[in-house]
Amino acid sequence: MAYVSIFLSQSARLLLGTRLLPIDLLYVLLFITHRLEEFELVAMEKRINLQTFDDDSLRPRGKGSVSDAKGQEFDRDRYELARVGKEQVLKMYLPGLINLAPLWTGIHDWSFLWADVYLGNSACASRSIGGPAGLIYGFILIWLGNFSVFVCIGELASAVPTAGGQYHWVSLLAPRSNKRFFSYLTGWLTVIGWIAALTSVCYFVSDLILQLVSLNTNHYVREGWHGTLLLWAILLLSVCINVFISGALPTIEVVVLIVHILGFFGILVPLVYLTPTHNSAKEIFLTFHNEGAWSTQTLAFFVGLQGNALAFVGTDSVVHMSEEVKNASTDVPRSMLLSLVINGTLALGMLLAVLFSAHDIPQLLADVDAPTAPFLRIFSHAVGSEFGATIMVSIIVLLEFCSAMGCLAAASRMTWSFARDRGLPFSRALSMIDKRSTIPVVAILVVTVFAALLALINIGNSAAFNGTISLVLEGFYLSYLLAIGLLLWRRVRGDLDNPDSSLTIFNGADVDEAYDRSLTWGPWRLKGALGVANNVVAICYLLLIIFFSFWPSEVHPNLAHMNWAGVVTGSVALFSVVYYLIYAKRSYTGPIVEVDPHVL
Repeated sequence: MAYVSIFLSQSARLLLGTRLLPIDLLYVLLFITHRLEEFELVAMEKRINLQTFDDDSLRPRGKGSVSDAKGQEFDRDRYELARVGKEQVLKMYLPGLINLAPLWTGIHDWSFLWADVYLGNSACASRSIGGPAGLIYGFILIWLGNFSVFVCIGELASAVPTAGGQYHWVSLLAPRSNKRFFSYLTGWLTVIGWIAALTSVCYFVSDLILQLVSLNTNHYVREGWHGTLLLWAILLLSVCINVFISGALPTIEVVVLIVHILGFFGILVPLVYLTPTHNSAKEIFLTFHNEGAWSTQTLAFFVGLQGNALAFVGTDSVVHMSEEVKNASTDVPRSMLLSLVINGTLALGMLLAVLFSAHDIPQLLADVDAPTAPFLRIFSHAVGSEFGATIMVSIIVLLEFCSAMGCLAAASRMTWSFARDRGLPFSRALSMIDKRSTIPVVAILVVTVFAALLALINIGNSAAFNGTISLVLEGFYLSYLLAIGLLLWRRVRGDLDNPDSSLTIFNGADVDEAYDRSLTWGPWRLKGALGVANNVVAICYLLLIIFFSFWPSEVHPNLAHMNWAGVVTGSVALFSVVYYLIYAKRSYTGPIVEVDPHVL
């Protein structure tokens, strides 16, 4: 690993020590963390010349290409990164399967699903979903669709376990002529999607806290700036945990996983056991609604799928932590799928419990002027006390705050990775890491600042704020679609068959042939026709959700119920294309090779 040259290092110390020059914004932010003296730039210019990620640098995974020095221990994770041209600069302290904890699995858990999407503030999603039956069957469809998608994502993460994720895979899989552009667009969609995801989760936590205040205070009048200030506080606390006690995150992660499981039963048992009366199975499994006035019930069902789909966004968060996960090429895919199984099962169980326990669901959703969300009234009705409902919701607040910490970690790693490949403005600063903790402090701070600025929109117009953070679903799903679509294209062409393990270095004459076999399969994948079929299923599912994600919640929507996802997504895509044509086309050449794979 190379560091900043001695000249730059000593000059920086001199300027900071004598204060002869003003400290720039970057060092002001680092001074706030009280660790300015420990911060050093880890240079992205390595001892070898920086080059684009070409065909000659991709080779099979045979261990024979590693140094044969006697007694040298084989480091699989370091080798996997070096094979795709990346140097291991982040500290590996996360045992892979521990990533089942919701801290690293983004926002897809049972608490987020039913509280925010159906019984929370997303009235448009719950109303168009088609009633209780539509919600249940829609959830099952989304769950199975996501499982198919993340089998594909797991295959790619096993082959190329880097923090860049989608944009890195797209660069490898796309045709030579446009792989830089597709990779760049995918990177922008993913970065913006993660910032929007972080903002939405923090807003959800702040909204839950304010709901509890409304529940326990009769005369509380909520203002837009209340939620924004509380959101900032949650962001600040998440930053402190990610920066100052990052080494303790694996321990926190295990504790959160325990709370995740126990909290589920802590809510489920009182909800089911203490509810005075329950709805019948017929009311739950056969009752469909169409309050959006769509022409058919089927159309209403598909329009409402976006609510369920949002609850599973963020499953790929562990992908962006790959460079800090041991045995990433096998444990990252496993953790994503096991997380889907666990969280999906818990979510379905909680969903059924809430629907059977909810008293007069149509009236709950129709009472839009109520000071508290419908699920809070369900809790109060079930346990017979506001204090009991407060305890139950507090469990959800804790779990969702942990999800916010995980979102910040994943968003910062994605931003850092894209910056080290010169995909973002001010890439040199954004690609800095802290030498002592080996975490991307600058990326964490910048992501936090943008999320905080995004939250300002909520003060002026909540509808505009909801429209802005709606980019979460489209940003993620479009990036998945590009990566999986190109994977299928390469797979059908037969480009991804395992190369001869004895071939360790491509000669100059082999470069053209090597391009067609540039991506070597990882240890985790679906083989043969089953893998192709799963890719097709995943693409069909993604196209379905993306298509209906731009639809409004009703036939003739007003400003509050308008779906702004198309405007927001189009604006981000347009900005990234314009910036690429004006500037990034010259600076962004795809993932940069930081180490020479030939000397492994």
